[in-house]
Amino acid sequence: MAGPAPTDYIEIRDGIRAICAEFPDEYHRKIDAERAYPEAFVDALTRAGWMAALIPEEYGGSGLGLSEASVIMEEINRSGGNSGACHGQMYNMNTLLRHGSEAQRRAYLPRIAAGELRLQSMGVTEPTTGTDTTKLKTTAVRKNDRYVINGQKVWISRVQHSDLMLLLARTTPLSQVKKKSQGLSVFLVDIKDAMQNGMTVKPIANMVNHETNELFFDNLEIPAENLIGQEGEGFKYIMTGLNAERALIAAECIGDGYWFIDRVTAYAKERQVFGRPIGQNQGVQFPIAEAYIEICAADLMRWKACDLFDSGAPCGTEANMAKLLAAKASWEAANACIQFHGGFGFANEYDIERKFRETRLYQVAPISTNLILSYVAEHVLDLPRSF
Repeated sequence: MAGPAPTDYIEIRDGIRAICAEFPDEYHRKIDAERAYPEAFVDALTRAGWMAALIPEEYGGSGLGLSEASVIMEEINRSGGNSGACHGQMYNMNTLLRHGSEAQRRAYLPRIAAGELRLQSMGVTEPTTGTDTTKLKTTAVRKNDRYVINGQKVWISRVQHSDLMLLLARTTPLSQVKKKSQGLSVFLVDIKDAMQNGMTVKPIANMVNHETNELFFDNLEIPAENLIGQEGEGFKYIMTGLNAERALIAAECIGDGYWFIDRVTAYAKERQVFGRPIGQNQGVQFPIAEAYIEICAADLMRWKACDLFDSGAPCGTEANMAKLLAAKASWEAANACIQFHGGFGFANEYDIERKFRETRLYQVAPISTNLILSYVAEHVLDLPRSF
């Protein structure tokens, strides 16, 4: 691999690489071409216990932290895979772990750890509100021992390959709360049951092989016991998962970045044009070197965000910055890789165009670059709110 080999979490890296070696580029290329879900790959990760990394040992998991989870995601992408097929279980887990009741943890975590259930989906984004989460329109109204859900969600991933979903809905109208972040609640939804009782799933075809959907709720009833934590406090609960998501996405982008650097440096050493390797030209060297430097810098911010998260300290700023830096670095590496491969970069068999599409997503999701900049400007630099 390009640059110094990582010396941290060697056992985890070796374990993930061993599984990834069983699913080479040809596997992921075929899955991408068929717009299929990498079921065999995710099953292999689950059987080996990696999908239960964050679940405490008392519930059948490994009891690891977000730092370790980030290494798992990084190595999947660094090996040529796409963690987008399974990363939801890592960041969704934290909302249940930190804010769920003991009864909920006992009911679900052992089965998730055993691979009997998947918790891969989180229903937050809506078509008319996007990242303006506190304005979401999906409602949950208490009716005796149940909540009745009505509304719509969009860009909800892995619904068709998950058993459980976290759902954020408004339980108190916006006009009746003192702060707009109040009155939102988080629910644990049994997806298969919901699809038969009021939830409609409409797949969204997109440029990446990423299973994502639009959801419609028409008087969906779910048990009141599926409420996570206290009613009306769901916004801060869901932020636990969102901060974890940003740190994990940063790690995935770092993995992508190293993958692109590995590919382009190897090619630049071998490719001969005008009687010399193209990697001898500074016009080729400098963009690659700059992307590599940015990846290494983003990596440091990833560790800072994960360390804070694992210690229970506030980490929103660091998680957002890590995601921005890593996404930018991986995109720069992707552009250098496809540029210096020339026409071969566009050929499916080189896998560059596939990874190029995959890493481009993270300029937009799970939160856009502009929203991160706005967050830092307002909450860190104390500049006036821009919207």
